[in-house]
Amino acid sequence: MSKPAPTPDPSREQKAARIAANPSAYKVCEGCDSIVGAGAALCPNCHSFRFDIRADRVVKQALFLGAREQSSVTAEDIS
Repeated sequence: MSKPAPTPDPSREQKAARIAANPSAYKVCEGCDSIVGAGAALCPNCHSFRFDIRADRVVKQALFLGAREQSSVTAEDIS
């Protein structure tokens, strides 16, 4: 018997919708595919300094991440 598919956290979906509505305020880390604020110089998760700032990429990644469970460990999870 297979496990039922996990349901994404509604707050993740809401965050994704906010990001998708204002993609110019964000960018996608090319190291780990996290979404960070446009002013970030380094990714807080993997410390990469390479980002994709294209709006279509930010929207696509936001919708992808918002539709699944969190799988990465963030600084907020540790503290």
